[in-house]
Formats: sequence, C-alpha cells, structure tokens
Amino acid sequence: MYRKSAVALHESFVKGEHTASEIAAYFLQRIQILDGDLNAFLNVLSDRVMTKAEELDVKRAQGKPLGKLAGVPIAIKDNIHIKGETTTCASKFLSNYTAPFDATATRLIEAADGLILGKTNLDEFAMGSSTENSAYQITRNPWNLSRSPGGSSGGSAAAVGGRLAPISLGSDTGGSIRQPAAFTGTVGFKPTYGRISRFGLVAFGSSLDQIGPFTNSVQDAALMMEVLGHHCKHDATSQQVLPETYRDHLSTSIQGKTIGVPWEFLEDLSEVSRKVFDDALEVLKGLGVKIVEVKLNKLKYSIPIYYILSTAEASTNLARFDGIRYGKRSEKAKTLDEIYDMSRQEGFGPEVKQRILLGTFVLSSGYQDAYYKKAQKVRTLIIEEYKKAFAKCDVVVMPVTPSPAFEIAGIRDPLEMYLQDLYTVGANLAGLPAISVPSGKNNEGLPHGIQMMGPQLSDGRVMHFAYQFEKALNLTGFIPPLFDKEVRL
Repeated sequence: MYRKSAVALHESFVKGEHTASEIAAYFLQRIQILDGDLNAFLNVLSDRVMTKAEELDVKRAQGKPLGKLAGVPIAIKDNIHIKGETTTCASKFLSNYTAPFDATATRLIEAADGLILGKTNLDEFAMGSSTENSAYQITRNPWNLSRSPGGSSGGSAAAVGGRLAPISLGSDTGGSIRQPAAFTGTVGFKPTYGRISRFGLVAFGSSLDQIGPFTNSVQDAALMMEVLGHHCKHDATSQQVLPETYRDHLSTSIQGKTIGVPWEFLEDLSEVSRKVFDDALEVLKGLGVKIVEVKLNKLKYSIPIYYILSTAEASTNLARFDGIRYGKRSEKAKTLDEIYDMSRQEGFGPEVKQRILLGTFVLSSGYQDAYYKKAQKVRTLIIEEYKKAFAKCDVVVMPVTPSPAFEIAGIRDPLEMYLQDLYTVGANLAGLPAISVPSGKNNEGLPHGIQMMGPQLSDGRVMHFAYQFEKALNLTGFIPPLFDKEVRL
C-alpha cells in the first residue's frame, strides 16, 4: 500500500478493495515502526484519524457521495491549525497552545474526506532550510539518514519521501516546500500567492507565505490543488478565482511549447548539479519543447531582498508572542516588562531571535528607507523582469538547489545556509507558481530536483509541464531503499 499514489489509494477505497480504517491503520503502523529513524512527526493523531476513518467507512456503506480525498492519509506541517489539536510551530513558546479553529486548508481536506494522520516537524516558526532549528527534534533525510531533508518543511517532506504518508502539507516562504522536495525525491508545489488560503497558517512573512502539497506524483499534487484551491473570505489575500480541474489537462502534449532558462544566473552552479540539470533539459527537448535563454539577472539580488523583507514581516508577525495573549509565559517573570522579555528569551530559539533582531533593525527609524523601502523597489524590478521573461516563454526552468542534500550540522555559516534559497526565493518575491520535480540521483544516490515556474495563476500550466517531464523521465518506484519495505506490527 505504501507504493500506491494518493489517486490509487482513493480509487481502491471507492471500489471497496480497502476500507478507510485499513488504510489509516496501515500508515499509522508505518509511522510507529519507521518514524523513529526519520523524526518526521511531532504529533501523531491516531485516535482522531481512526475515528474519521470509521465514519468514512459508514458513509461509503450508506452509499453517500465521497470526497476527492476519501481514503487518502495526509500529514500537516505543525504551523497549520487543526481545531482542538496542538500547534507548536516547533517552538517551546507554543508547546501548550491548542488551536481554537481549523485552517481553511485542513477544513477543506476533511470536507473532501481526507484522513489527517498528524503534525510534522519544521524549523521553528518556519525559519530555516534544514529542520535543524526545531525545538523538539532533528528530522532526517529518508535517502541518507546523515543528511538533512531540507527546510523549513523538512518533516512534511521526509514523511512523504519515506512513504509514511502519500501526501503532506507544507508552507513555502522562500523555498520551504521546493528545497525539501528536491532533497527527498518528492514533488513539491508552491501555488500562486493567494491560490490556497493562508487562514490558519501561523504567519512568518505574510506577503511571501504560501501553503502547498508534497506528493510522490504530479497527479497527486494536482488532486490536492483541486481540493484546496478555493477562495476564502477569511483571507484578504485569497485569490478570487474559481476552482480548477487541473488533472483534466495534464496528459496533453507540450510539443512546440517554449521553456526559458536564465543561463547567466546559473553560472555558479556546481559541476555535479549542472550535469543533472543539463540531462533534465535533454529530456524536455525530447518532448519537443524549444529552449530559449531569458534574462533574470536581478535575481542575484533576491537573497538580500528576501532576507530584508521576510525578517521585517517576521518581526511584526512575531510581536504577538508576548507571554500574555497565548503561548508559554515565563515562570520567573515578576513584572510586566519581565513577562515580555523573559517569555521571549526562554520561548524563542536562536534563529528566530536572529531574524526578529534583523527585521526590527531594517524597520527602525533611520534605516527603513535605506533597507526596507529599497528592497520593496527591487522586488518590483524582479517582478517586472519575470514578466518580460514570460513574454518569451511558457515556463521558466532552473535547478531547485545549488547542491543535493547536505550533511546534518554540515553548514555552520548562516550566510551559506541562506544561499540554499538562491534559486527558489524569486518565485515567492513575485508570487509565482513553482514546482520541484525529481530529476534523478547523483553518484552518491542523493536525489536532485528540477524547478518549473510560470506567470501568476498559471498553476495548471506549471503542473502540466511537470507531469510531462515526470512521465518522460519515468522514475517509477523512486523510493529510498531504507523505506522501500513492507512493515508488520
């Protein structure tokens, strides 16, 4: 069952080959036996998912209409609310916080009869690229347990890569879905900004954050987008467009279409990564697409722009964590000022403190014009440059990461870690849909990914190209050897 896609699991449930209870129990069993190696989950919702599965079995027996996700187990990144369950954001600050409402994404999943397995690990408040910044545990890469699964959605990526769940949700602020997907050999999709509601997602950078799925096939990602791509009245940034049936258009040919590659921007790509990328382009050429060069030179400024804007927004968003309204309050504090200071000092980890300080600095009097406002102007130039590129091509293609998965604790320099986002942050700054698809392995057996992005609201086009590439490359059974095994209690 762990080898089945979400679409196949759904079909097996609808046909009566498996009950929802059998499916849920099976994946809970895999989590119990295998997650000790991965540390993907922070909280497994065994009782909840089994209750939902039993209700779904009754619903099918009564002949009632079944949702698109009926019988499909799904893991949720622990910065997305599930009513009545803990949302920790992998921070000590929220160790005692119970969500009082459902995120729109989780509400839509359960309305479509999806089975929520549990909450996955992340870098604290989604700030990081390695999932080493969690206050609770370090998640490992299913392809090599000494390697990082990427971040900040490393737990969600590892859960799908290790086949502990066929689908998971992550959040992507600067590459936090696509980079872990590339590291774990999974499909990671960041939709157009506002295509999936952010209501119920704990905010990091409000103009950049976007919920999206991890899956083991593009078709499963399209399925999730059909379920989650609805306008939400609770989210002022939610796109007011109708839901789409993305899977209907995946199979048409892309022959004669045009792909843009920003070769100048890729000059510093390592030799190994360049070879994997070039091989992927040859696959696309074999599908009859034309490859042209596009100019995206302003992307060389994307890392400093991103870390100015995202930390400024984080500084504002995290001001609400004060030890009074919610979260953990310092037991040592005796005055109001001490409650603020000591609760934050004890509750936040080093990376979160570092980003709050940086964000507060760039917004402070005398520096706002020099940093924040200037960064917003360059962001506009990046958006305009993308528009010019898409006038020449249907999608832009580039690598996801400068290198394959690095060793856990292998990057100590913060600036070197920030450069992990070099090829991904542009899509967030411009609000574009972007996908990471496995493009093969290197000689160490580590996965690589290729990234495709399109204009705003061209989510279906991006998944269409990705599906055709996936089908042509035919990485059937692309499963980490350590987790390609049946388990029995």
